[in-house]
Amino acid sequence: MACSKICSGDLPELINEVIQYFRYDYKTLHSCILVNRLWCHLAIPLLWEDPFSNPTKNYHFIEIYLCFLNEDGKAKFNEYGINNLLLSNKLFNYPSFIKYLNTNKICNSIKYWVDTLMDKYDDNLKNLVYRSLFEVFIENEGSLHSFEAVLSIGNSCNYFSNNMDLILQNPNLINNIRGLTFRGFEVFDHLNVLESIHLIYCEYLNSDSIQQIIKVTKPFKLKTLIMSEIIHIESLLLLLQKFGDCLENFGFGNIDEIIDEYNEPKRQLFEFITKYCKKIRYFESGLPDDNNTYLFIKNNQHNINYLTIEADFHDHYAVYNVSSTVLRNLGQVLPSKLEYLCLTLIFTTNDLEIFLKNSQNTFIKKLLIKQIIVDEDENIDISFYIKKYIMKKERVKYLAILKEDFDDKELFFLKDEVNEFKLHNIVVQKYNNLHIDTYSYVNNYLQY
Repeated sequence: MACSKICSGDLPELINEVIQYFRYDYKTLHSCILVNRLWCHLAIPLLWEDPFSNPTKNYHFIEIYLCFLNEDGKAKFNEYGINNLLLSNKLFNYPSFIKYLNTNKICNSIKYWVDTLMDKYDDNLKNLVYRSLFEVFIENEGSLHSFEAVLSIGNSCNYFSNNMDLILQNPNLINNIRGLTFRGFEVFDHLNVLESIHLIYCEYLNSDSIQQIIKVTKPFKLKTLIMSEIIHIESLLLLLQKFGDCLENFGFGNIDEIIDEYNEPKRQLFEFITKYCKKIRYFESGLPDDNNTYLFIKNNQHNINYLTIEADFHDHYAVYNVSSTVLRNLGQVLPSKLEYLCLTLIFTTNDLEIFLKNSQNTFIKKLLIKQIIVDEDENIDISFYIKKYIMKKERVKYLAILKEDFDDKELFFLKDEVNEFKLHNIVVQKYNNLHIDTYSYVNNYLQY
């Protein structure tokens, strides 16, 4: 009886709660719109909150958006011969449902859509589509909750810079943003309800931009700081003094710690992080090079939940020495539970066994190990130690093991091994499917 009432629409509040659970399940949401009018009206806004992240790779939604342009806007597409695509009926005000935007995903979507229509590369057309989309969102009263401006490469940066005026002149699109990942800070003055910002791989995070952040009078929390390089250490220390008590995600990203010039700035930064930041949940260490790393992890044992240590450098001899130190020290400072641990290191069986012994009181929900292979003739098999210390003690829930440059030797493809782990309640997955980088963590695992 209850089921029939739900399907007939007699319990709209309950139906809405149920459909909310399918927010990121696009296939189920598409099925929901076919049930009846009420289900359709509840599911459509969820489908159009973030269509640029839709995994189906169907970019037809772009031309649906462009149908909302006024006649002058549509006329700009005449010279490209695609105006006839902008005539479909509009059953809903789709642009008004937009809640999440990532500039890099927008550019990629535009690229694939334009490339399917045109025989040659046309940057002007792509820039026109980019600007037209923002015009549509603004004219139809779209209001973002999260905005991620990824501006580190080529056209993504150019398109955004070319159209920044349009965004700043129409603040209603951005003044309800609760989570911001951004590189240009003049936008802060237009954000009325900003709750948090995330600074990820900020190549131009210099003393001037840091001072702009510090001087912002509107209340917000700096939740993420991932460094691509350590510059202007004094300004960074001021930033930590102001926001350290709310910082939750911190890391060094792709910094090559082996380079001597980073040693002293990194040591100073670690001292301040340890002093001012007591709520770190996500830590991307890069390659630890001294005891500051382990002291930092130990001091955040009650909070840290996601930990990534990735050594991905060309100097394998230096990486080997540091990898050995990591494995001999890390297991002693891990908390009793971790949601996620990712290790990319050069292994010796002795160092690995020490790590596994020292960390045997830690339960890890998702454990990823990428084994860097220096010499194929010295390719060691770590399965014996993984089974002894991980599998038999059921210390993880999900496991991925990958030998660098040997995808065919990934644990996931060894069916007998996979079944053996399954008997111990451990699910073996592909490394790339289990891997969480900073961007995906901020987008999918944080609640703003």
